[in-house]
Formats: sequence, C-alpha cells, structure tokens
Amino acid sequence: MSRIARFFRVLGPGLITGAADDDPSGISTYSVAGATTGYSLLWLTLISTPMMAVVQGMASRVSMVTGEGLAALMRKSLPLSLAYALAGLVIVANTFNVGADIGGMAEAAHLVLPLPSDAWVFFFGIGLIAAQIWLSYATIASVFKWLTLALFAYAATAAIVHVPWSTALRHLVLPELRFDGQWLVTTVAVLGTTITPYLFFWQSSLTIEEEKEAGNTTIASRHGTDTRSIKAMHTDVNAGMVFSNAVALFIIVTTAATLGAHGRHDIATAQQAAEALRPLAGRFAELLFTLGMVGTGMLAVPVLAGSSAYVAAQTFRFREGLDEPLQRAPKFYGIIAAGILIGIAMNLLQIDAIKALFWSAVLNGFAAVPLIAILVRLASNAKLMGKWRSSPLAVAWGWATVALMGGAALGMVYSMFAH
Repeated sequence: MSRIARFFRVLGPGLITGAADDDPSGISTYSVAGATTGYSLLWLTLISTPMMAVVQGMASRVSMVTGEGLAALMRKSLPLSLAYALAGLVIVANTFNVGADIGGMAEAAHLVLPLPSDAWVFFFGIGLIAAQIWLSYATIASVFKWLTLALFAYAATAAIVHVPWSTALRHLVLPELRFDGQWLVTTVAVLGTTITPYLFFWQSSLTIEEEKEAGNTTIASRHGTDTRSIKAMHTDVNAGMVFSNAVALFIIVTTAATLGAHGRHDIATAQQAAEALRPLAGRFAELLFTLGMVGTGMLAVPVLAGSSAYVAAQTFRFREGLDEPLQRAPKFYGIIAAGILIGIAMNLLQIDAIKALFWSAVLNGFAAVPLIAILVRLASNAKLMGKWRSSPLAVAWGWATVALMGGAALGMVYSMFAH
C-alpha cells in the first residue's frame, strides 16, 4: 500500500472532528471576523493549529489508554457538582449551536432553492434525527468523511475573489494586538468557535466508537494502546486540525478581501456574507459559499447533538453509542432528538439564534479554559496514562492554549468594564 493510500486510510475521527469545527456557526463567526477586523485575526488560525492538534490529541489519547470517554473520566476525577456543571454548560452551548446551525442551513438552502425557510428547518432537523437513530456508526462515519469535501468550497471561493495574498500572509505570521472592546470580543469568539469544548468530547467518544467497531465492546478490552495506534491517531488528528484552520483562513481572507475592503462591516451572519459576495465576487462565489454551509451543517449538527448525548451518558452513566439500537439506548438517542428538536423550535419561534450563537461562542471561549486545564492534567497523569502520558512539549502547548484563551477572555472582560 502506498504512503498516500495509508494516509487516507487512517483518516477518521480527527478529520471528521476538524471539519465539524467549521460548522455554519463557525462560518458566521469567521465571516464576521473578516468583514469587521479585516486580516488582523489571521495569525490566530496559525497559532491555534498546533494548540488544537495537541488538545484533540490529548482527548483521543486518554480514551485510547483508559478505554473510557472524557466525560466519564471527568466524573471520576472531579467533584460531582463541578462535573455536572461543566457537562450542563457544554450541553446548553451545543443546543444553541444546533439551533443556529439548522437556521443557517435553512437560510443557505433558501438562497439556492427558495422554499420557505421553515420547511428547510423541518427537512434538515427531522432528517438528521432519523439518520442518527437508524444508521449504523460505520455508515455515519463514511457519510461524514464525504461531507468534509463540502469545505473545499471555501478554498474555491478564496481563489475566485481577488485576495492580496502578500497582505494576508503578513498578518498570518505577524501577530497583531488591539485593545478595543469589539476586537477583543471577536477574538474570544474566534477562539471559542475554533478550540471549542464539544470537539474534545466528540473526539474522545469517536475514539471509543472506533474501538467498539473493531470488536472491543468492554472497557477492559479497550484498555491500553500501542505505538502504531498512537501514531495513526496523531496523523488523523493533525490532518483534521490543519484542514479545519485552513478553511477558517480561507473564509476570513475571502470576507476581508471583499466585504471588509468595501466597507461592508455590518454583517451578522454567513448568509449575509454570501449575499454580499454576489455584487463583489459574482454569483458563483455566492453559490459556493452557500453550498459549503449546507454541506458542513449536515456534518456539524449530528456532531453537536451527538456530543451532548455522549457527555450526558458518560456523566450520568447510561448506555451510549451510535451503533446501539434505539431500544437499548433510549436516553442517548432521546438527548440527540431533544437537542435537534429544540434547535428546530428556536427557529420556528424566531428566537435570535445568531446573537445567542455569537455569545455562546464567547461562552465557549470561557468554558474551554478550565476544560483544557483538566484535559492537560489527565493526559499528563502518570498514574492514569503510564508510559502514554503526554510529552513535556505537548503539556507546554496545552498550558499555552489555556493561557491564550484565558488571557483573551480576561482582556475582553477588562475592556467591557473599563468603558
């Protein structure tokens, strides 16, 4: 087997998780960032790539070694009140994201095929519930891999519009800091939608699902790993995180070169960004931007709802798994269905999901700080991990991630109270 064939064969949970990070809500955040702050936040896509790779690698590694999901490990190692609070925070933020993503998909589909948006909301929401309940994990994982191709639409859009790449590359490698409130809020939102808590739990849970698919259905049979598996996991995770942040870069430069450069700073959603692209970059650019949103939403909504179900199942100890039949895991599938149904209701009740979404991204930026700190401690615990504990370099990157996200969050709070 050629090296390229082996590379594509090991791609799985890491690639899916990375692609799911660029969901319609993330696309909205990156679009707003490009339109309002230009290229000034591009450096975050570069520096956050190794941070994402380290954090997601830790989430996968602890599950490979212990045979348990991240939420289950947190329940064992934290006071129950704290474990419950963190689980609730993740589930609430995920549900807001689901509502915003379904609304974003519906609005994007409406731009292409002008059926009523509420009809699209029902179509996507009910269809995704049915898919997660009745399709096997192997089928879902295969479909998810193909859906990641939708994100290439943003690379194509960046190629169509006129991007001053010398300017973009300068901002990519030279960090720029501003201390006005809006810039700091946008920074926290970008970090919160890039290094976001639900991805830690999803990565960990998919690692367990892969083990179950291989026949390791008990914790004891999943306990422990080997060098080959660890290397394959890191290849998968690193590829997924690079892919994810490359897409974020393309979205920011596309909106900065078009909307930002032409004074269109008042957008609030990716749909508005797509519509605004038409007079500046043509109908084809608008269409690519829109179709990318639908494709990535089909990937991200099940990830968000599934992440909530895994967190709840591992925290409150009931049966979990996308390969379990409905009658064996009713609570697990009930949480998936409830999360998506609440998302549908948010759109039908005309709740401003976009504002909720932006602030949930900010909230994720705050919530990620203690969660990453807990994950770093778990991954570097010699008693828990044995010889597979994280290296000093990985631990340093983990704490640097905590420092960056914590510093951005504190800077935002300071700027809000200082004015």
